[in-house]
Amino acid sequence: MERSTCILGIETSCDETAAAVVRRYSDGRGEILSDVVFSQLEEHAAFGGVVPEIAARAHVEMLDGLVGEALREANMEIDRLDAIAATSGPGLIGGLIVGLMTAKALAAAAKKPLYAINHLEGHALTARLTDGLDFPYLLLLVSGGHTQMVLVRGVGDYERWGTTIDDALGEAFDKTAKLLGLPYPGGPAVEKAAMDGDGNRFALPRPLRGDKRLDFSFSGLKTAVRQTAGSIAPVTDKDIADICASFQTAITATLHERVERSLKRFTDEYAGICEKPALVVAGGVAANHMIRQALEDLCEKNGFRFVAPPHRLCTDNAVMIAWAAAERRAKGLAADSLDTAPRPRWPLDERSATLIGHGKRGAKA
Repeated sequence: MERSTCILGIETSCDETAAAVVRRYSDGRGEILSDVVFSQLEEHAAFGGVVPEIAARAHVEMLDGLVGEALREANMEIDRLDAIAATSGPGLIGGLIVGLMTAKALAAAAKKPLYAINHLEGHALTARLTDGLDFPYLLLLVSGGHTQMVLVRGVGDYERWGTTIDDALGEAFDKTAKLLGLPYPGGPAVEKAAMDGDGNRFALPRPLRGDKRLDFSFSGLKTAVRQTAGSIAPVTDKDIADICASFQTAITATLHERVERSLKRFTDEYAGICEKPALVVAGGVAANHMIRQALEDLCEKNGFRFVAPPHRLCTDNAVMIAWAAAERRAKGLAADSLDTAPRPRWPLDERSATLIGHGKRGAKA
C-alpha cells in the first residue's frame, strides 16, 4: 500500500469554524477526506462586520461537534491520524485561542504531533493540493484582511513582493458596501449591484498607478467613493449601481496594472527556469467575476498559467490548514510545541520590512 499521511486540520481565525481531514501521498498528491465548515454570516450580518466576541463564542459552541463530524465523514479514528493541525495566526485572538487549544488537547490526548499553521501559508500552498503546482509560483492573496503578492519558492520559503499600504481589498469592498447601505458581506453585494451599473459614469482614482513598487493601496479609492456618493446625495438605486460598477472598474484596472508588474519581474528573474509560470489567486475576493476575468486575461497575455482553487478553498477553510501541515511534515520540518502561543499578527515573510497590511503592526513605509 502506498505510504500516506493523514492530518486533521482546524481553522478558527475569523468567522468560519472549520475542521477537515486531508491525506497526502508520498508522490505529493492530496485527497480531501472531509471538509466541514460552519459559517457565522447570519450572526454578524446585523453589525455590518465581524464581532470578535460573537465569533469566539460561536467557535467554542461549534468546534467540538465539527471535529467529530469531520472524523466521521473521513471514516477516521483519531488514533489513526498522523498529526493534528490548527491555525495559529494571523487572525482574531479569541478565535485563534479556541482552535489552537482544541488542537493541543487532541494532540496531547492522542499523543500526536501538533502543527501550528500560519493561515497565509495555508492559502499559499492550496494550489499544490488542487492543481499539483510545482515551485516556484506567484501568489496574489486578496481577502478581507490581506492583499499581498508573494513569491512562493517552496514550503516555508516565501518572499513578499507587494502588500497593501492601507486597506485590504476585501475591506475596501466591505466599507464601500456599508457606506452605500448594502448588506454584509460587502464583496458579493457590490458585485451584484454593479451588474446593473455604468462603470464609466464616475472617474474614480487608480491608486499607485505608475509606481515602481509592487504594493497596493485602496484607502484613497474608498474615500473617493464616499465623496462621490456625498456629492450626489440623496443617492438613488441607479446611483448606487453606477458607483459600485465604477468602483469595481477602478479596482480591476488597479489590480491589472499592479499585478502585471509582478508578472514581468517573475519573468525576468525566472527566465528559462519555469517553462510555464503560474499566478495563483486565493482569498474571498477571487470569487469576483470581473476581477477574475481580468486576471485570467492578464495571465494569458503574459504567458502565465492562471490558477484559482475552488471558491470554498479560497475562503477560510480547514482543508488548507491540514494540507499545509502535511506539506511541512513531508519536507521534514519539525512539529510545534504544545507551548506554542497564537499570533494575531504573523507575516508570511518575516524578513520583509514592516508595512501596514502584511501581518505586522507598524507605521506605513
